[in-house]
Amino acid sequence: MNRSLPQDVLDQIAAEERHFAEAPRAFFDAWKRGAEIAGPEWFGDGTPEGLQRATSKWDLRPKVMLLNDALDVLSGGQRMFLSAMVSFYNAREGGAMLKRCGFEGLSDLGGLDLERRQVIADLVLNYSGW
Repeated sequence: MNRSLPQDVLDQIAAEERHFAEAPRAFFDAWKRGAEIAGPEWFGDGTPEGLQRATSKWDLRPKVMLLNDALDVLSGGQRMFLSAMVSFYNAREGGAMLKRCGFEGLSDLGGLDLERRQVIADLVLNYSGW
């Protein structure tokens, strides 16, 4: 017996395939926006030029050790935002950083401004692995 799937299921599958085909580029675009907001010193080679030259997320890896060292002197919002970004790069390191910031759950991201919330939302929506 050959039964085809309902059209709404086929449409959903096609929509998800389109989304995930475009997700790596959308993730990089959101990551780069986040690096611009937070400051290029925390990513890649640490320079504005390096940020502008970046063509992939690998060019903008977070400087995890530098961030860990500076975490206590950053503002609360900056700590939370950068720690959340690091968690996409390395879940264990980012999770430890978030814990140091007092992060207990996603509702804690409510303290971020709209621009930073949008970056985190876009990263979540388009994450397909580092």
